Amino acid sequence: MLFRASAKTVAVMAFDGSLFLHLVDQFVHMQGYRPNASEVRSWERSLPALAAALNDANLGDVEVMLEYALPLNSKRADVVLAGVHPVTGEPSYVVVELKQWSQALPYEGDLTLCHVDAYAHPVLNPVEQVRRYCEYLVNFNGAVAGHGNRVHGVAFLHNATESGVSGLREIERDGHGLLFTAERRGAFLDHLRTVLSDKHPGAREADELRAGATVPSKQLMSVAAEEVRERQQFVLLDEQQVAYRMVLNAVEKAKHADRKEVVVVTGGPGTGKSVIALQLLGDLYRRGVPALHATGSQSFTKTMRKVAGARKPEVQDLFKYFNSFMTAEKNSLGALICDEAHRIRETSANRYTRAEHRSGRAQIDELIDVAYVPVFFLDEHQVVRPGEMGTVAEIKAAAARRGIPCRVVPLDSQFRCGGSDAYLRWVVRLLGLEPGGPVVWEPDDRMQLLVADSPQEMEAFLEARRAQDYGARMSAGYCWRWSPEPKPGDPLPPDVVIGGWARPWNLRGDRSVSGAPPAALWATDPAGFGQVGCVYTAQGFEYDWSGVIIGPDLVWRGDRWVTDRTASKDPVFKRSTPDSDVDRLIRNTYKVLLTRGMVGTIVYSTDLETRQKLRELVEGRQERQPVTA
Repeated sequence: MLFRASAKTVAVMAFDGSLFLHLVDQFVHMQGYRPNASEVRSWERSLPALAAALNDANLGDVEVMLEYALPLNSKRADVVLAGVHPVTGEPSYVVVELKQWSQALPYEGDLTLCHVDAYAHPVLNPVEQVRRYCEYLVNFNGAVAGHGNRVHGVAFLHNATESGVSGLREIERDGHGLLFTAERRGAFLDHLRTVLSDKHPGAREADELRAGATVPSKQLMSVAAEEVRERQQFVLLDEQQVAYRMVLNAVEKAKHADRKEVVVVTGGPGTGKSVIALQLLGDLYRRGVPALHATGSQSFTKTMRKVAGARKPEVQDLFKYFNSFMTAEKNSLGALICDEAHRIRETSANRYTRAEHRSGRAQIDELIDVAYVPVFFLDEHQVVRPGEMGTVAEIKAAAARRGIPCRVVPLDSQFRCGGSDAYLRWVVRLLGLEPGGPVVWEPDDRMQLLVADSPQEMEAFLEARRAQDYGARMSAGYCWRWSPEPKPGDPLPPDVVIGGWARPWNLRGDRSVSGAPPAALWATDPAGFGQVGCVYTAQGFEYDWSGVIIGPDLVWRGDRWVTDRTASKDPVFKRSTPDSDVDRLIRNTYKVLLTRGMVGTIVYSTDLETRQKLRELVEGRQERQPVTA
């Protein structure tokens, strides 16, 4: 939350301009960077309109919480109003979504989405947006859990006309999502008076909401059980079912014996780890066990929310990040399902973490402490940077320090939910991640593998696949320096330079620049094809066709791979990082990059001898075989 005061105070500060200076200062203090111009502009234009409405409704003593941070989530509600209900006398809260839009239309028949001229892509209907915020509060804030009638939601489009946004109101169903425009300002004031008393201040109620415990509610359990449990699209076989049952049994024992247990499930890409994780989540909630799913990847978590919660927004709130539990109460969950656990970091703290949250605790310890049964799904070959602690040894050691039993279940890659087992074996043998040395690729009917003789050839081939409506991306080892992000409107710096071919890296930040998507959307936004992705944006994603550039940090010499740490530009490698660690992490990096494609992979090496070895392994010969577009 950036600021909190009575509606009277907010109105005065908005009028003299001090409110916006304060919000900017607080934002910089909490986030570590300045808010973008559009956000500041929205404060300057929307907050005075809301403050005026509150005071015109004689609600000047209502408590106003600006940029209210939702629990265990990076999302912020524009405004939460706290007060007393005029009839029941109970606490009453209004979540307000503010929009400057003058008009908006439903998007292609989907009432939950809308088209706004100012945006290139469809955006969420603000009625749906504020409803989700309300439901999230009811599901995760103990002050209102079981009291959904205390939370109300409104979208206030203070610049819009009725005719300009009439189509958006068709999804209004309950008090968690109502829409008001400038033309219906009187109705907006009347509505506020029906849920907020003009005779009581709201400071105490705001205190109660802020102090509410952040645990899943029983209502959410029943919703999640129905939605996630019914999405069984795969049959669990052998080791998959073993892992599934071991977790359920551990939870049952913990429930009756008040004892913790750690379960680790290991397996490569396509072994069904995420399928097991989803089915566990659904079954645990069906049994009334509070559980959450967590990963260390923004992109992967967003994908999981889409897959598991497409029909129920509440289910999306079950998916968190590894650093969401810094201040969580010990054993507040029955189970925590940690997917992509190889991405666990040494600590959850970063340079933006507030001082009072810098406990010095290891992230593994936080994840183990928060649940009676923490479950870790991981692939040790996907540890790609120093500081990632997601290995079986690290987790077992952390459990042993607490005297907690730890069980490990390996998954064999033949039990997969998709992909080519033959290709996965070829990759790990190629990179020396399993013994026996590289083997010749024997094509199967699931995966295509090609070698390009130049980056131009690789890009042209991928462009041809895109013309056939396949998704495609290019990625590379971290062998080229990364220039600072350009100003909006400026071209992206072409950092990845190979001869006469040059392309930019993907963006680093959370906003689009010059038509390129933000980092988290590089793998899913079609505009991401123009940039070269690194391992940190590719990890956790899949796309149809993958173009992989093996840089000079990994070359074939004679009969073995040679890693050259001086060729890596990855800033995570310090002078103190041992050569053995650098070698392992570079090989793991290419394992991740080479296992992103679902239909096929085309690989290119900047080194001639390495290209010849790849061609020998892939095509069974060293002479040039042209890649046809």
